[in-house]
Amino acid sequence: MSTDFPTSLQFDGIAEFVAVARLGTFTAAADELGLTKSAVGRAVSRLEARLGARLLHRTTRRLTLTSHGEAWLEHCAAALDELQRGEAILKLAQNRPAGPVRIDLPTAFGRLYVMPVLLDVAARCPALQLNVSFTDRLVDLIDEGIDLAVRIGEPGDSTDLVARRLGVQQLVICGSPAYVAAHGAPQHAADLAHHDCIAASNSPHRVAWLLKQRDGSIAPHVVPIKHRVCDFEMVLAAVKSGHGLAQLPLWMVQDDLSSGNLVTVFDGMSGGEVPINLLWPRTLALPAKIRVIVDALLDSMRQFPVTARMQ
Repeated sequence: MSTDFPTSLQFDGIAEFVAVARLGTFTAAADELGLTKSAVGRAVSRLEARLGARLLHRTTRRLTLTSHGEAWLEHCAAALDELQRGEAILKLAQNRPAGPVRIDLPTAFGRLYVMPVLLDVAARCPALQLNVSFTDRLVDLIDEGIDLAVRIGEPGDSTDLVARRLGVQQLVICGSPAYVAAHGAPQHAADLAHHDCIAASNSPHRVAWLLKQRDGSIAPHVVPIKHRVCDFEMVLAAVKSGHGLAQLPLWMVQDDLSSGNLVTVFDGMSGGEVPINLLWPRTLALPAKIRVIVDALLDSMRQFPVTARMQ
């Protein structure tokens, strides 16, 4: 094929040529394609000019294929069949949950609440192939090829992503009864300077906990950190063992609070609410393999109140 023509023109006239060869007349091809007879004729003529070969013998009585036309028709028919097959596969993928889905989840929340939902979806849709990672860092979904992510915190205002709210995470400051009995319960934010504070972070930067102000607003308050543990579940274990205080999500500690394994401090002052969002790259149409997971997660969070508040 000549390289003197732009790539966008390489398929020009192929559909018209195949229709004429199959139906035997320009008129029949025009009717099938919804074009005028002259438009079909011009398209085939442009194709012949681009190829530098005559494809059709034209007489007043009938059209017949030249030897070049017969050879070209075989290639064109095969190409069109492959395109139709690809279109069918694409439509099937849009309507049937199948294929790989890469998902990134926050460590503790993902393991406790999201992964069971994903496993249920996988059981219902055996053609899905889940690839799940757990991290609390901020990932770039598009650059890292991630289909879905659950993130705790404000989603930002990226126009490349879609965000759907799963819930709201409420935070409490808590410690073991033994620790509070030995060190006393802090009454003011300044009292935290005299306590062993534990943070779910290995960052060397300052850590701030969310505290309620006198006017009712929530603001970050920098606290001195004694222990840094880069895993929320291990922070919980350290707090339950009496190593200090930590600000943790209520969904993680509510059972221990109910059983008496932990007690809260700063009641009425501690807290703040952090959104939990489901994110995915913006597309014109959401594939079925993504849509089925999105629907399942939204439904599960409505049924189970991950935002349970202190009564």
